[in-house]
Amino acid sequence: MHGPARGDGAFGPAVRSFDRRVDAAIERWRHDPNAARLMTAASHLGDMSLIWHLAATARGVGSDRKARQAVALAALIGLESLIVNQGVKRIFRRERPTDSGDERFEVRTPSTSSFPSGHASAAVFAATVLVTLDGKKSLPLWGGLAAAVAGSRAFVRIHHASDVVGGAVVGLGLGLIARPFVKRLR
Repeated sequence: MHGPARGDGAFGPAVRSFDRRVDAAIERWRHDPNAARLMTAASHLGDMSLIWHLAATARGVGSDRKARQAVALAALIGLESLIVNQGVKRIFRRERPTDSGDERFEVRTPSTSSFPSGHASAAVFAATVLVTLDGKKSLPLWGGLAAAVAGSRAFVRIHHASDVVGGAVVGLGLGLIARPFVKRLR
């Protein structure tokens, strides 16, 4: 390749090199059937932020306060998705590493550009909100789920690794912006 790939104008050779190195490191795990099942499931659960809506709903059962938090989280995730998918992604218009993901994994073909990963952004955003609500002791749970969902997108090759990192940064930033509002829900 003699120049940046179409849609990669903001991503120089160092980013492309990072993406290639991470993809090569992940490749050996793509052949492991257990890793493939786990990461494909994590990718599916990240679709439309399903995992975060399920988690918020489960937290809300039997508690009026946590039920209100679940509704607020759903609204905040909707806003986060709007900002990322209709705002940030339109700025970059980066091509995905594959048109519809690696053929070894059945995943939904996204209609938006590759950067930043919406799954990663939503995952880190939701985890930030949930840790704000539940306290630092919940970080391993919510952070672990966020890492699985975010990482799954590079695993199934629907995103470059740098898209996942960028999405995580965007999600964290939006989560920190939402924190003052979220703290009032505790």
